[in-house]
Amino acid sequence: MTLAFDRRAFIVAAAAAGGGLLLRLSPAAAAAVPEFDPWLTIAPDGQVTLRVTMPEIGNGVGSQAALFVAEELGCDWRRMAIAYASPAREAREKIGYGAAGGAVAWFGGRSMLPERMKLLQQIGASARERLKAAAAMRWQVPASEVAVANGELRHAATQRRLGFGAVAADAAKIRLDSEPAPKAAADWTLIGKTDAPARLGLSDIVSGRTRFGIDVRVPGMVYAALRQSPVQGGRLRRFDAAAVRDMPGVIAVVAVEPGVRKSSAGREPMGGMPFTSTAQSAVAVVATHYWQARKALDALPVEWDPGAGAAYADTAALFAAADAALESVDGKPALARGDAPASVSTTVEATYRTPYCDHAPMEPLNATALCRDGGVEVWHGGQQPAQGLWVAADEAGVALERALYHQTDVGGAFGRRIFGDDARMAVAVARQVPGRPVQLIWSREEMTQQGRYRPLVAARLTGGLDAGGKLVSVHGNVAQAAGFPTIGLTDSPYLGRLIPHVDLRAKTLDLHLLTGSFRGPSYSSYGFVTESFVDECAHAAGVDPLRYRLDLLADWPDAGWRRCLEVAAAKSGWGQTLPKGRGRGIAISNWGGFGRPEAGTTVAAVAEIEVARDGELRVRRVDLAFDAGQVANRDNVLHQLTGATLFGMSVALGEEINVRDGAVVDGNFDAYTLLRMRDVPQIAVHFDALTGHERFGEIGEAGVGPIGAAIANAIFVATGRRLRTQPLRKQDLSWS
Repeated sequence: MTLAFDRRAFIVAAAAAGGGLLLRLSPAAAAAVPEFDPWLTIAPDGQVTLRVTMPEIGNGVGSQAALFVAEELGCDWRRMAIAYASPAREAREKIGYGAAGGAVAWFGGRSMLPERMKLLQQIGASARERLKAAAAMRWQVPASEVAVANGELRHAATQRRLGFGAVAADAAKIRLDSEPAPKAAADWTLIGKTDAPARLGLSDIVSGRTRFGIDVRVPGMVYAALRQSPVQGGRLRRFDAAAVRDMPGVIAVVAVEPGVRKSSAGREPMGGMPFTSTAQSAVAVVATHYWQARKALDALPVEWDPGAGAAYADTAALFAAADAALESVDGKPALARGDAPASVSTTVEATYRTPYCDHAPMEPLNATALCRDGGVEVWHGGQQPAQGLWVAADEAGVALERALYHQTDVGGAFGRRIFGDDARMAVAVARQVPGRPVQLIWSREEMTQQGRYRPLVAARLTGGLDAGGKLVSVHGNVAQAAGFPTIGLTDSPYLGRLIPHVDLRAKTLDLHLLTGSFRGPSYSSYGFVTESFVDECAHAAGVDPLRYRLDLLADWPDAGWRRCLEVAAAKSGWGQTLPKGRGRGIAISNWGGFGRPEAGTTVAAVAEIEVARDGELRVRRVDLAFDAGQVANRDNVLHQLTGATLFGMSVALGEEINVRDGAVVDGNFDAYTLLRMRDVPQIAVHFDALTGHERFGEIGEAGVGPIGAAIANAIFVATGRRLRTQPLRKQDLSWS
């Protein structure tokens, strides 16, 4: 994908108020686009504000965007801020906010896309040159003699200085003969440096000033509590509104009918991202305050038709369906290469299972919606604001031009907030209470029981080892609860390229629970499967697991994989003797490379664990080595890899969704087991394996892949027990 813009088409206009500088990047042939909705503003007081399309979901994506601009602009980072671009204006004006990144231009991630980097650097470079030109005209000196540093324009010969804001209005009137090329990477002073500036807005987060979706307050706002069919896919039969209508604060009791909205026909979602085109059957109570709505909802007599999902008596029935699918031979070919060898010296066979898991973000799902005068207005903390606008308009049955969408910061996302179903349900309720802003809040129980879960996965693999113990063939079946790609399995170097004989088939399970993106869709499951299986092959061959992986990767043209393994092992003390009940395990995986060498981000993890004789498990230390090519902000990379490791640990150790009669029974955090503070090990992130390749690989998902297998492999070393099913802490770990 290439970025469709021409530096000569970079439009400069005077600000409508305050005399500031407004810049907007225009598509190549769109010189006549109205001077409207800029990317960058420079106020008279020197405040620089960058409008970003990517919502802040805890990953620092807005700060990363600002860093690219600041690298070129030379502004004072203390006077830098970000604000959210408006998808409603984009829908009306087609001004090009989606120019960089295509389908993910509005997504709260992917900050290092080359197209996006190029766009932001161009914004900064062009603003800088216009500021220099304005200062040069005021001083009557050549622009080449004007320097920029820390938000000031300087002329060394006369020792004159001006702040950006002092010449912003003049700079807005300047049209350069040609737009400047951004700096070469060798000239960067901020990007990738150890002293890169701190993330924007940290003090607001720490002090509680950051406003999330649940903090929205609109005059006249009322609250709603929601309950959807306990069995996903079920229908609302009836409810008795009269039973709660006189309870304190109750304003209305409304039903949400399931199904595709009529306004969906013939329309494409803005931004091209996946979206929830149907509403789930639900009932909601609207009241003056949320607790009033919640208490009335709890008291509301409701009868549901559970539908086909009720056939699954319990969690075991879901896994039984997966196991039955593994016995089938009619799965679609997922990967096929070579022919099965006539004979092998050793056969390794194993079946792995990972359960449904919930995202469990800290901020509960919520949205505020107002339907009136044939339009809709929404305040929402989603992961994809263009999608949220489309969903709001679709549910309200109005044209995009009659919809407004206000993006807020997000208190955790991890893929759960990508579908806009919380915005859709808020609009579905608010349109039945027209003229009143309605803030719909999902309870923690409602969130857990109505998730878009990590898919259940089962995989049965059979490996053939030659006389020297080398893995030469793999065949098997994979069954998964949704059609997500088998990232971490079929795109691994072993199966994807290096093992000569491979035959894998995949079957999608027809189960009723909804699934969705999950901090690397299916990646945490298949990273566990692949790296556990390779470890089993290493032990069957009698070869050290580190050496076995290095030998398998000997012909892989990406040296970063071997380097990650070597660094993680060396830093962890690999090979040193540990007492009985303790062990180290190693694993490696890649996110974003999709089977290509020198692509995406490769992460190797060594986990050191301790298992007491009664089976109590403690992860003592994790060493991570990674290769993303290059990094733009070392501090943010450190935090992202640490967070991803803890996220992956939580999933592997304790998390699972359980059902009874088709309904999810897990509710709040007392039942859905997340990692606790006492469980956090020492985590060391090592930058030594970076190869310096030109790419900037994604970081947020990469660390989730290897940690589960690294822990399971360490448990085998410590206890002799090979765990093939997550969550690991719910298996028998005792030893004698």
